[in-house]
Amino acid sequence: MVSLGPGDPCLLCPQSRAALESATAVAGYSTYLDLLEPELLAGRELVETGMTGEVERVNRAVDLALAGHRVAVVSSGDAGVYAMAGLVLEVLEERGLQETLPCEVLPGVPALAAAAALLGAPLTHDFACVSLSDLLTPWETIEKRLAAAAGADFVLVLYNPRSKRRSGHLARALAIIAAQRAPSTPAGVVCRAFRPGQSVTVTTLGELDPEAVDMQSLVLVGNSATRLTGGRMLTPRGYAGKYNLKQGPGKARARLANTGPKA
Repeated sequence: MVSLGPGDPCLLCPQSRAALESATAVAGYSTYLDLLEPELLAGRELVETGMTGEVERVNRAVDLALAGHRVAVVSSGDAGVYAMAGLVLEVLEERGLQETLPCEVLPGVPALAAAAALLGAPLTHDFACVSLSDLLTPWETIEKRLAAAAGADFVLVLYNPRSKRRSGHLARALAIIAAQRAPSTPAGVVCRAFRPGQSVTVTTLGELDPEAVDMQSLVLVGNSATRLTGGRMLTPRGYAGKYNLKQGPGKARARLANTGPKA
């Protein structure tokens, strides 16, 4: 399992790049394969499927591995966060191969980290992630999780916020959150983070427009302590309540690292 990060080649971790360079076959959703530099796919056997083709794709990847290929199954962001790592392990388990076919999961920069970096520092305290896709999870369960997380004052990260088929889910989710958060609560929408067409919007819960959000977006809603500063979202960790932020608990000592050769 190879994590691609948000999409910019500069954010592809060296470990993942090395795995792709050594692979003889690459399996992935067509949109994810488009994120890769052409030289990382050249000469490899490709297994490419569209949305909802995940099970077929993984089984074909397993078949190639059993035939002797070194297979990279790719996911954007981190392969273990709303991505393919779990399905790969499930398929190996179902086929009785979990103990005999080597499988390694390589971490990457998850979409929530990319979005948070572009928005400022919204996730520096406790947060919860909820996917609004009800393809595999009942919507009633999603609503319960949203209400519980909002009630616990977590910063919320909403994955898969809106699609053509699920055009009303985000508005409903925001209404559930708004029942326990002020309309002035800072919120952000990041679309196509670190990809061509990137857009970053800092707004409030009350002003957030669901119509401006699509499936390539992440929505972040702050907690009761989140504020806007310099046009960026900030969720304080609590340092201001314990330290003088202009100086800290004591004088900091600066030292110059000795990088020269030892005598």
